[in-house]
Amino acid sequence: MPTIKLLKEKKSVEVPAGANLRAAAMKNGVEVYEGIEKVLHCPGFGLCTACKVHVKKGIENCSPQSWWEKLNILKHPIAFFARIGHEKELRLSCQTCVNGDVEVETTPEFNWHGDKYWG
Repeated sequence: MPTIKLLKEKKSVEVPAGANLRAAAMKNGVEVYEGIEKVLHCPGFGLCTACKVHVKKGIENCSPQSWWEKLNILKHPIAFFARIGHEKELRLSCQTCVNGDVEVETTPEFNWHGDKYWG
């Protein structure tokens, strides 16, 4: 069974192959939303981009990004800025299925200018 390692929470969760990342995290008491988004979010349709996560290891064990996920990340300004420098690793947990072991950072920080913008 695949294991989801949640880095900020220092927690590991075993899930069946093909499990939804958002559902698995929330089922095990891990909050994927922060601030007002805990109340104001879509119920897992990929519209609000509030459940964004960084997949630190094991991105190859996640389902591929769909065009729907890419479109919503690009059109939402907060997700767009969070994506800078992490184009392949930033995922919406509600749109990501886990097929193998992954390490995930929930509620990632903004990356307003990228890693090498000022240097």
